[in-house]
Amino acid sequence: MMFKVEGHKLRSYLFAFGVAFSAATGFLPASSATAQTPQARGLPDFADLVEQVGPAVVGIRTVEKVSTRGGSGGEMDEEMQEFFRRFFGQPLPGNPRPGPRPNRPQQPQEEERPRGVGSGFILSADGYVMTNAHVIEDASEILVTLTDKREFKAKLIGADKRSDVAVVKIEATSLPVVKVGDISKLRVGEWVMAIGSPFGLENTVTAGIVSAKQRDTGDLVPLIQTDVAINPGNSGGPLINLRGEVVGINSQIYSRSGGYMGISFSIPIDEAIRVSDQLRATGRVSRGLIGVTIGTVSKDVAESIGLGKARGALVNSVVPGSAADKAGVKEGDIITKYGDKAIETPSDLSRSVASTKPGVKSTLTLFRNGASRELAITVAEGDPEAKPAGKRQQDREEPQAKPSSAASKSLGLVVGDLTDAQKKELKVRGVRIEAATDAAAKAGLREGDVILSVGNIEVSSVKEFESAISKADKNKPLSVLFRRGEWAQYALIRPTR
Repeated sequence: MMFKVEGHKLRSYLFAFGVAFSAATGFLPASSATAQTPQARGLPDFADLVEQVGPAVVGIRTVEKVSTRGGSGGEMDEEMQEFFRRFFGQPLPGNPRPGPRPNRPQQPQEEERPRGVGSGFILSADGYVMTNAHVIEDASEILVTLTDKREFKAKLIGADKRSDVAVVKIEATSLPVVKVGDISKLRVGEWVMAIGSPFGLENTVTAGIVSAKQRDTGDLVPLIQTDVAINPGNSGGPLINLRGEVVGINSQIYSRSGGYMGISFSIPIDEAIRVSDQLRATGRVSRGLIGVTIGTVSKDVAESIGLGKARGALVNSVVPGSAADKAGVKEGDIITKYGDKAIETPSDLSRSVASTKPGVKSTLTLFRNGASRELAITVAEGDPEAKPAGKRQQDREEPQAKPSSAASKSLGLVVGDLTDAQKKELKVRGVRIEAATDAAAKAGLREGDVILSVGNIEVSSVKEFESAISKADKNKPLSVLFRRGEWAQYALIRPTR
């Protein structure tokens, strides 16, 4: 059966059907969606931002001096002369006559060669420019090019490798400058833009969104992650928000090919400004240091020692005579708080201490032997040139292994007392592992390791070690704090049944 419906009635029926379908499915026709979402925004237009910020972005070329041998003509010319004499019976045209090679000394000469390209941006109208430290590293000459094609030879004011920030100065006035943004207002998902010189292509603009903030990549500062296209030559250029403010310095990419693969990292501008202020004032950056090497705390270790959740920074070693040593910090301590700041990861402690002015007094809250305690500490100044201590020499006097109890055997351990000489050399008290098999070997322990504590009980002799084992819960993994070389760390031994 067929129904004849007039045009205006058909439109009414279709509209009613569309509303019913939308209510049932949650979808709206395009016209209805537009009407329902009057605040929907299109893609941003970056053209005005480029005109606003672009003049303050510069290209940077570096030159390095390379020593070469030979005077006029050089070594290659003499080799060519010899080639012509041997195979053509005559010298290279322009050589006076054939004969033995003259024995004249070759004077070393310096030749300037292009080293690399990068980007930067102008901080002040009198010519201070910020860029990455790796852009100008080992450069004998730094050339800065403005968007109006003027080129200046720049003077290096200072560079900080740890933060990868550098400041150079050009002799110019009334220069366009960037506006510095508030990093605390930067939101994940918002649009950002980069301007730089990828592969030497000046004033290239790329855009994307903020993918993450506070991305921990192991650097001194947590980085801003974006999907803005960044390539070699973009380094040192600005990351700009939609308000035309610089929020970061483009510094790194994640890549397996050497080129952009969709993930880029920028140094937060607040940290970069703090570094640049010190570089402009003194030419160097002063950071705090307490003198510890630190590591992570695993979930299993945290539970076994009573810490609860995995948090804090495990002290692997303490530098003798350092601020931490004077404060009473020990290997195996877990630092959970620095001043008023909770320490969740080792990076939190490193960054907090580094940002502290040397000489400032603070406090450390740490977890030791199942309980928390607080220590006062005076922060020292870090030495960027300091080298890690070398390995200690092994003492020739051998410790004496003691007969193992049934409990020790169940762990796969044979231990012996440290000699007096070893205690003096290592500056620790504990027992030395003579053999590690079965459960102990599976936990990562091996001969030569020194056990410092068992189940939150410090041990300084085989007798104390055996006593601590006997008190441990046989149904739970046993936490063992041990030292290997210069570092202390935890292991969990799961006894065989």
